[in-house]
Amino acid sequence: MKKVGIIVGNGKLPLYFLKEAEAQGIEVYLIGLFDTIDGEIKKHKNYKDFNIGEIGEIIKYLLLNDINEVVMLGKVEKSILFQQMKLDYFGEKLMEKLPDRKDETLLFGVISFLRLNKIKVLPQNYLLGNMMFSEKCYTKDTPSEEDKKTIEIGVEAAKALSEVDAGQTVVCKESSVIALEGIEGTDKTIERAGEYAGEGCIVIKMARPQQDMRVDIPAIGIETVKKAVQIKAKGIVAEANKMLFLDMKECMKLAEENNIFIIGVKI
Repeated sequence: MKKVGIIVGNGKLPLYFLKEAEAQGIEVYLIGLFDTIDGEIKKHKNYKDFNIGEIGEIIKYLLLNDINEVVMLGKVEKSILFQQMKLDYFGEKLMEKLPDRKDETLLFGVISFLRLNKIKVLPQNYLLGNMMFSEKCYTKDTPSEEDKKTIEIGVEAAKALSEVDAGQTVVCKESSVIALEGIEGTDKTIERAGEYAGEGCIVIKMARPQQDMRVDIPAIGIETVKKAVQIKAKGIVAEANKMLFLDMKECMKLAEENNIFIIGVKI
């Protein structure tokens, strides 16, 4: 039986993966790095807690279980992980070799150490290809010609925003950019746009130019649609082939009930 390890983050994405792996007869071993992981995941027979600094112990756990492929799934709370590090011998050696202690540097240092031990980190959409956005409209409602002009402006703005790694979401209305995502995240950006511009906004989310699919794939799910409903938005736009569409059927149903279009666009 094929085996895959999961370094588990917050949210429901690891559960989707577990379901798909089970359907394909793949045995999964879950590595939890903090306490806020979904309770259902913690009940899994192959779940085990580690500290991110226990890199030697994590490697040993994977190798003893004949695992040479892992995937990182869910939201990784990097600030929590790296503020509470407990270093083992190999963790200390890894830290000595890193140029700085930035979150991304540490995360990619762990990936490099896994690779040195012949453990491959798979892209996050491994087994989840059917959940990636396609280039199409998912709803009965479709954007008008005027909406398409607004979407073009929003896509350009979102791409510019993502290039400086400030965020990935913009909200537009009538060919104007209303709100840009900052540190507050997508949901708060949508709320802010609703306060500024009222109903009829379009939410646009794009991937980063150099999106590393191993550590971060942007996603749109039911919470995003609920926020769009809350501000009486007109539509939601996502980048095709580079973003996950979570809770797809539930999202489409809620969007159609509120006359919101959802489309994937290819850049």
